[in-house]
Parts: sequence; C-alpha cells; structure tokens
Amino acid sequence: MSLLSYPAKFITGSDGRVLVEFVDLPRVATDGKDEREAMEEAIDALGSDLSIRLSRREEIPTPSPVKRGQRRVPVPLWLAPKLALYLAMREQRVSNSALARRLGVDERVIRRMLDPRHATRPEKIQAALAVLGKQMSVEVRDAA
Repeated sequence: MSLLSYPAKFITGSDGRVLVEFVDLPRVATDGKDEREAMEEAIDALGSDLSIRLSRREEIPTPSPVKRGQRRVPVPLWLAPKLALYLAMREQRVSNSALARRLGVDERVIRRMLDPRHATRPEKIQAALAVLGKQMSVEVRDAA
C-alpha cells in the first residue's frame, strides 16, 4: 500500500503564524495564520510542487516515516490518482506507449492521464492502475 502523504514540521512563530516545512521536499514551505489555514496552504504547496515534478517527469521523493513533532500532509485529491499512476509506471518501468497498448488506447490518452492540468475521469486512472496490478481506494477516517 502506498500512502500519498508527506511529513512536515508545523512551527508556530512568535507572531502566532504557523510555518510548514516539508521533511522530504526542502524547497517547499508555506505558512498560515493558524493550524487550519497552515494545513490548507501545505496541501496546496505540496500539490504545486508534485504537479511540477510530474509535468517534468522528475523523480518523486518517497515520503519518509513521520517522526515526533511532525504531521502528515496529504497529496491533494485532484493530483493523488495521477501521482499514483505515475509512480506505478516508474516502479514497473512501463512506458506511456506500453501502457497504452495494454489498455487498447492511443498513447496521447496516457499523456493526458499523467498531465496535472488535464481533468481525467478517476475511472480511467483506476483502469490503468488495475492493468498495472494496483487498486486505488479512498479512505475516510476520524481526524486525529
């Protein structure tokens, strides 16, 4: 199972604002006026960074375990399925063309599935993940 969330440090400054720094993504940081806003901004900043990496077909850092004083920041829902597909393809060394052949679609369809700016129906990504032996699920649980 792959958990699409990243550990971050939430540090409250003397002015009361909450600074968020990502452990595995040193160039990503944001802040908010309180914990709630800081988490919203952190999800947005994480999504921005990962979508740029995905667009450039860069390496996506593996999330490290959460340590004391850190919190997990989830990958935004609009990006998580695309990121899961990208990671599964890289893990199995499957090219866009090879996945397209397995799905019986044109390679452009796969490019659009991996494009963070393109709205792809989740069912299409689920089908692509299934071909790679993966299953996508959504979990809702009580907040800590």
